[in-house]
Amino acid sequence: MRVHNTYGDVIRDFVSMADALNRMSDARGYDYAAAGGHDGEQLERALRLPLDAWADGDDFFIKAYLPGVDPDDVEITFEGEELTIRGHFPSLDPDTDYIKRELFHGPFERRLTFNVPVDVEGIKAVFENGLLMLTVPKAEAVRPKQIKIQTK
Repeated sequence: MRVHNTYGDVIRDFVSMADALNRMSDARGYDYAAAGGHDGEQLERALRLPLDAWADGDDFFIKAYLPGVDPDDVEITFEGEELTIRGHFPSLDPDTDYIKRELFHGPFERRLTFNVPVDVEGIKAVFENGLLMLTVPKAEAVRPKQIKIQTK
């Protein structure tokens, strides 16, 4: 039995276990080599877009790299409790005889479910230099409130 010496050991073991479970359930990670296609054919299934997400007291933030993607070709929707990001990485040049194909070409999609109410009308999306940055404000009802202490 392995003894964990640090918090980092626990996290690494958890990530390793999650990766193994994803492989067993055929969930797609962001594997450049696999995502590039097989035997010259494009994969029909959309890539699970990798992203970073975090929150502060008032907002959720989502960051995704979309190099070469036209921002007009990215669709962002919010329905129910789910945010969806869809788009398409540029297609391969059919006239090019590739030596190595590791970059993904084709459709991508990512769905995120929010477990707290959000202000859908306040969602902002900024696209700059291939970086998509979303700010999703929490609904006023779930934002942290500071209680002032009254003295007598």
